[in-house]
Amino acid sequence: MATIALAATDGMLHFEFAMACEVFARDPSGLADPWYDLVVCGPGPVAIGRFRVEPDDGLDWLAHADTVIVPAVADIDADVPPELLDAVRAAHQAGARLVSLCTGAFVLAAAGVLDGLRATTHWAHTEELAARHPRVRVDPDVLYVDNGTVLASAGKAAAVDLCLHLIRRDHGSTVANAVARRLVVPPHRAGGQAQFVTTPVPARDDHPLADLLPWVMARLNRPLTVEDLARQANMSSRNLARHFVAATGTTPLQWLSTQRIRRAQELLENTDRSIDAIARAAGMGTATTLRRHFNRTVGVPPETYRRTFRSA
Repeated sequence: MATIALAATDGMLHFEFAMACEVFARDPSGLADPWYDLVVCGPGPVAIGRFRVEPDDGLDWLAHADTVIVPAVADIDADVPPELLDAVRAAHQAGARLVSLCTGAFVLAAAGVLDGLRATTHWAHTEELAARHPRVRVDPDVLYVDNGTVLASAGKAAAVDLCLHLIRRDHGSTVANAVARRLVVPPHRAGGQAQFVTTPVPARDDHPLADLLPWVMARLNRPLTVEDLARQANMSSRNLARHFVAATGTTPLQWLSTQRIRRAQELLENTDRSIDAIARAAGMGTATTLRRHFNRTVGVPPETYRRTFRSA
């Protein structure tokens, strides 16, 4: 998926457009070679937010790209330019991976490429997307959806999550985490996490979880339980669960399991350790336990995941 076409037409929003440029135009991690070749495609000079953008190529170039990204549109009631719809359909027929950011889902839906698939968009517009396109299975409660070759994110910051998810798919967790550090954003928020979370991550030093999360990350190899976390945070298990849901959108046990899987992924990508050793380092205990959780979360066994990234 080395070549990315970023669609650009009048009326798109500059945040998602600029964010895609920042993430994919160059490798902020310095770890991936080759990186993506980003091509901005449009019908001519276009107005995106308050900025004027001159595309690198025309919209017909979308059909030649490996991945096509459609940023958010400012007015979901405005007609989608016919040439953009034709270009998206042509790219889909050519086998491109299609990605919508925020309200860009309305473009993919209008092109018919979301029919029968799960999709999401900004939480404020999910009902409208479902009403206009009843053949699309709109999920209003997730950050992003990955159907394999068609992906869609919720609003604003969720678009960053989906872009990092793409990097993780293409280049692995180590590169995605390095890019996240350069962007100063959380390295991973699962696509199934709730959209409308008041405080996505602990943002203050005095947040009840501010000290706990780094403490846990430094001890993933240990058989930590929710009770251990609650004891370290000096609160009851019930209060811990409440703070976790408010801060991360998930439960302590789900968050801990996700971090263990991410640690296992990094070790599979970057070391020659045995599956048993990785299971112990990730706090899973045994290879059997790691395989069960890894296969359920990632979709493939640890051995297959390692071979995929070693061959890449």
